[in-house]
Amino acid sequence: MGVSKKEIFTDRVNRLARLAKALGHPARIAIIEVLIHENSCICRDLVTEIGLSQPTISQHLKELKDVGLIKGTVDGPKMCYCLDISTIHEIKDAFSKLTTSALKSISDCC
Repeated sequence: MGVSKKEIFTDRVNRLARLAKALGHPARIAIIEVLIHENSCICRDLVTEIGLSQPTISQHLKELKDVGLIKGTVDGPKMCYCLDISTIHEIKDAFSKLTTSALKSISDCC
């Protein structure tokens, strides 16, 4: 397997790539949409809402939490998750800058 060579890219580019990768699965987008709608959620509700198994939902939650897209708290046997607003702003700003730059500098060449 090849080396990813992450070290040749800036921290900003690596961070944006990690966030994009975390958002690159439909189940994770569905989880985020549920959290937006509910404003917080217990993991068991996500299983019912999305229709995937508990271990699968837990793995997706871990991926989202690892990149800072969600935060979670433990209350006895319950895990309560919500979006991390600062990371949502980070994504919005990063993709806004990326797309604005592209629209300014690239003509419709193809």
